[in-house]
Amino acid sequence: MLWIKSLHIVFIASWFAGLFYLPRIFVNLAMVPGESVAERQRLILMARKLLRFTTILSVPAIGFGLWLYLGYGIGKGAGWMHVKLLVVLLAVGYHHACGSLLKKFVANANTRSHKWYRWFNEVPVLLLTAAVILVVVKPF
Repeated sequence: MLWIKSLHIVFIASWFAGLFYLPRIFVNLAMVPGESVAERQRLILMARKLLRFTTILSVPAIGFGLWLYLGYGIGKGAGWMHVKLLVVLLAVGYHHACGSLLKKFVANANTRSHKWYRWFNEVPVLLLTAAVILVVVKPF
């Protein structure tokens, strides 16, 4: 079980590293002047590659978590685990939202400012903080 926990932590950290950086690319994209086509294309390429890599990392992160929950019964029936599972769903939703926002940048249909993306960039920090506190402290 400790191997599964270790792999779960490694893939969660890797997945969230992508979720921390991808919106930062969006901040830069939102600041690119209209005439800077090459810069915009370079940032879109970076964002596409990072989203693809981050998506790949999310699969084993969630898979190992499910293995711990379903296979070993970690947290089954506990209130903190129900809230943690909600946090995981929110993280998956955030990941999906990043993909939708990237599609808007690709279509040149972004309507949000770089300031909005700076705030959007803080969401995964809050989600990861909540998940770690729930797992370590088990407040209920």
